[in-house]
Amino acid sequence: MTRRTALTAGAGLVLALGALVLAQQPIRLPSSPPQLFGASVTPAFEGWWDNPDGTHSFLIGYFSRNTEAVVDVPIGPNNKFEPGNPDMGQPTHFLPRRHFGMFVVNVPKDFQKTQKITWTLTVASNTVSIPFHMHTDYGISAFKSTEEASGRRFNEPPSIRFAEAGPAIKGPIGTPLKAIERTAKVGTPMPLDVWAEDDGVYTTGTNAPLLADRPPVTWAVTKYRGPGTVNVGEGLKLTTTKGGKAMQAYAGKGSTTVSFSEAGDYMLHVQLNDYSGQGGGGSGCCWTTAIVKVQVAAAGAQ
Repeated sequence: MTRRTALTAGAGLVLALGALVLAQQPIRLPSSPPQLFGASVTPAFEGWWDNPDGTHSFLIGYFSRNTEAVVDVPIGPNNKFEPGNPDMGQPTHFLPRRHFGMFVVNVPKDFQKTQKITWTLTVASNTVSIPFHMHTDYGISAFKSTEEASGRRFNEPPSIRFAEAGPAIKGPIGTPLKAIERTAKVGTPMPLDVWAEDDGVYTTGTNAPLLADRPPVTWAVTKYRGPGTVNVGEGLKLTTTKGGKAMQAYAGKGSTTVSFSEAGDYMLHVQLNDYSGQGGGGSGCCWTTAIVKVQVAAAGAQ
């Protein structure tokens, strides 16, 4: 079984059959059709990998069957990991539909293949629990595509920096434990600049040419946690400074603003996708995630 097949089949099995549903009447099963609001949110197991230091990482996303409703679920009985710390860096703000590989949970070297951790979400009276474990079929290559492109090249995730000479983040490794930190005030838009680089490698698995003129890298900023409303301004289009065509090394810069409706501690989720698209087209590669923590003060604060 290939990694792409394993990821696609495994994710479908987790979403369709792996859920434990403990709901009051009327029951809406996690595999029920999407609806505007009042539907469940299901954790999604994208895969896992070994790290160079011997630790292991689980890549996790979610599927909200709400097509319009945005759902907030604070850390606690309705949004928890087990066993151990209920807060493993998961989101508390859930956007509609499918969101691939939003965050990682790292486990120690001695985590055994027989062990598992479980994320439980209760939304609209539907409780869904998904286990994460190091089964061979769920192993993925998140930092280098297993599909060969022309010239015997293999796609890798784009990199992102939040300062022109700052450290680069590469791969779907978003976690609050390694968050970028910022401060802001209510009523004053916070600037957010990013610098992106990518290898520009494009492959479809069949080596078919790129038929449409698509940007090599796109970026998105969304609320991940926080007490109030987050508004992201315009500018979510990278300005190309190098390359711009398939199989050319790429560099670009993006600038936007983020506004907050009330004071408090927030987290923003920043994601870069390359030609492989959302979820890497089911392959587990190649996109990059980062978390930005923002401490927002009241409008009149000094």
